[in-house]
Amino acid sequence: MHIEELIAIIEQEFNEMPKGVLKPESSYKDIIGLTSINALILIAVIDNTYDVILTADDIKKSNTLQELFDCIKNSKN
Repeated sequence: MHIEELIAIIEQEFNEMPKGVLKPESSYKDIIGLTSINALILIAVIDNTYDVILTADDIKKSNTLQELFDCIKNSKN
């Protein structure tokens, strides 16, 4: 499990985002325009990919992709 995989999945799911923009330190909420619908899409994609169900609080607490990835990893353990 690598953060590059998460970045590729998010870039694929949110088609309007140019490839190569997201980095581990990116504030993904600003880049993907985190609306309630986009948050649900993100939660569903993470569930389907990693078998981890994040909560809205998990999304709110993570500001960067690295923080989101760490939350996913911690939930898997």
